[in-house]
Amino acid sequence: MPVVVTLPDGSQREFSQPISVYGVAADIGAGLAKAAIAGEVNDELVDTSFIIENDSALSIITEKDPKALDIIRHSTAHLLAQAVKELYPDAQVTIGPVIDNGFYYDFAYSKQFTPEDLQKIEKRMHALSKQNLPVSRSVMPRDQAIAHFRRIGEEYKASIIEDIPKNEVLSLYAQGDFTDLCRGPHVPSTGKLKAFKLMKLAGAYWRGDSNNEMLQRVYGTAWLNKKDLKDHLHRLEEAEKRDHRKLARQLDLFHSQEESPGMIFWHHNGWVVYQAIQQYIREILRTHHYEEVHTPQVVDRSLWEKSGHWDKFREEMFTTHSENRDYAVKPMNCPCHVQIFNQGLKSYRDLPLRMSEFGSCHRNEPSGTLHGLMRLRSFTQDDAHIFCTEDQIQEEVSGFIDLLYNVYADFGFTDIIVKLSTRPEQRVGADDVWDKAEHALEQALNAKQLAWDLQPGEGAFYGPKIEFSLKDCIGRVWQCGTIQVDFSMPDRLDAHYVAEDGVKHVPVMLHRAILGSMERFIGILIEQHAGAFPTWLAPWQAVVMCITDRQAEYAREIEKTLQKEGLRAKSDLRNEKIGFKIREHTLQKIPYLVIVGDREQENQTVSVRTRGGNDLGSIALSAFIEGITTEIASHGRHHLLEE
Repeated sequence: MPVVVTLPDGSQREFSQPISVYGVAADIGAGLAKAAIAGEVNDELVDTSFIIENDSALSIITEKDPKALDIIRHSTAHLLAQAVKELYPDAQVTIGPVIDNGFYYDFAYSKQFTPEDLQKIEKRMHALSKQNLPVSRSVMPRDQAIAHFRRIGEEYKASIIEDIPKNEVLSLYAQGDFTDLCRGPHVPSTGKLKAFKLMKLAGAYWRGDSNNEMLQRVYGTAWLNKKDLKDHLHRLEEAEKRDHRKLARQLDLFHSQEESPGMIFWHHNGWVVYQAIQQYIREILRTHHYEEVHTPQVVDRSLWEKSGHWDKFREEMFTTHSENRDYAVKPMNCPCHVQIFNQGLKSYRDLPLRMSEFGSCHRNEPSGTLHGLMRLRSFTQDDAHIFCTEDQIQEEVSGFIDLLYNVYADFGFTDIIVKLSTRPEQRVGADDVWDKAEHALEQALNAKQLAWDLQPGEGAFYGPKIEFSLKDCIGRVWQCGTIQVDFSMPDRLDAHYVAEDGVKHVPVMLHRAILGSMERFIGILIEQHAGAFPTWLAPWQAVVMCITDRQAEYAREIEKTLQKEGLRAKSDLRNEKIGFKIREHTLQKIPYLVIVGDREQENQTVSVRTRGGNDLGSIALSAFIEGITTEIASHGRHHLLEE
């Protein structure tokens, strides 16, 4: 029976009988057959050995296809398991999924793997890759598969299969003497796996349950080619250098401790940065006609039940009890903002009403997920809610997008990734309401001519949202800003306004944030700049150093002058060599080092160096002040000297 295969460019090839994906690739050309990693038949990923029996649409997956990377990583996880089994036959395999930038595999083994073991395993993986072992797929009935894995001593794998419904036919993949259960697809041979590295060891409970036995997890990374692997490892080295927790200790910014897990003790230097960002955002919002408010930290359970948060987030809330009443420490600010809106009768003339708060929130995050400033139990959001009519949604979302892009530019971020998240399975509100909300956000994005991706099912329980993510200098992506259309919560919390026709209507509520968590955003900034904050954000913007005690009084005068100009300046009058002082303050990443000796004192000038080592030479103090204040006012877009 002839088979017609339609290729992505619309061209068709006819074959006299069923043919494999590899066969089609070979018919097109030897180069494509050699490059083929997998295929996509009628939108389903398959192995190159897959037989096309009916007329079908086919894409040949090569390294150039974005889908190839996950296949490479999943196949490399199997290569890892094969190497472990060859080196340590008593080890049992469990699961080995793909994760961001790589994969892991969990093993049950009586001895503890060591870093030396990792080197041996990786060496064996490379040897197996060079053997270019064919990877073949077979199928086996469920009960037969259970018996097979029990027979070869793989109890964990048999247990996994037991959870699969009866009468299922399972796929197994074999390479050399190693066979593993997997849906696939996989690369056609181990020779396709050339760019990988094992990264670290960790513990992991079987099935993620702390009541079960502890397994050994081996993490690895895999890429399409050695250049991509090298670039990834370089990014990891850079990330290690930029780790905000290490820099926080070096620069005396903040710390956390066991007595208050997931909460931050801000030191003076860190709090200066925090306040500079907060005041900047506060001024920006004031000029965009936001009204700043402040709401209670602890609120009766009844409000959270009415808003819907109690049912959805009860386990993440910190709660307390007093005088026969249950309370929750607020995990978010929106229900409280509705309470302010509800005070006094609102008219359509009052809308849009933009209400902002640096809202302190608490969420009972699992201790294992806490990570420096990036994941906390106590954090502050640059939160705001816009109460408006349906007709005003488009304009308000558009205005917010402009505001957000300007703020990000001031912080040095210009590579913004935009995603539209639509209705999740668990949600409040009718479908027609969700239709309106999703359409409004899509219209706003298209009106701005922004490139955006769709995230089906990723919206909040009360409404769809646009997410704005920042790409940092080493290519990492951080989701920060968001705006969400909510037709439901104002209604649930009895908010209304009097429309032009004299009838009460429920307002639309736009939830929006630019930075998201203030703490997390500062963590991102620390890592983006490797602790060398732009001058406008730096805890200390200039330090004045005397070469000898003879210039101490002159240095103090300069310090006072700089402080009167609103600069964060201090002096270092210690009886130390000037080279020692310069090195110390450079390590503290202070933007400008102001040095005064006899010549500067005599000429009433200053010598200025940057933390990057650039020498501005001897200049008038007024010129230095003019330059640094211009740099601060422009949020770093104009420098005294480019570093």
